[in-house]
Amino acid sequence: MRQWLLLIAAILLEVTATLSLRGALDHPALYLVVAAGYIGSFTALSFVLRAGMALGVAYGIWGASGVALTAVLATVIFGDPLTAIMGVGIALVIAGVLCVELGSQAAHARQAREEGATA
Repeated sequence: MRQWLLLIAAILLEVTATLSLRGALDHPALYLVVAAGYIGSFTALSFVLRAGMALGVAYGIWGASGVALTAVLATVIFGDPLTAIMGVGIALVIAGVLCVELGSQAAHARQAREEGATA
């Protein structure tokens, strides 16, 4: 459970940093939020990996969630466009990450069965 909470923190910090990067164009003080957000995000992501989550799963969820949240929030906050084709792209990214997660779970289950059979 801890690794998932850390991953959520990493995602939220990255999205905050990215949105602040856009805001910093008009308010340069936000570059402090940008730097702190990215440093915090990578630190939290490193803790996720230390907690045992597979790199492909952690990075995939972190990246896909960041893309989706940033696109949606940039539309709400900055009025950026969010077209139907962009929505399809976000859905495909999320589907790809889901496939990576399911594949990772299947690999872990297979490895556990193999280890149980040899013990």
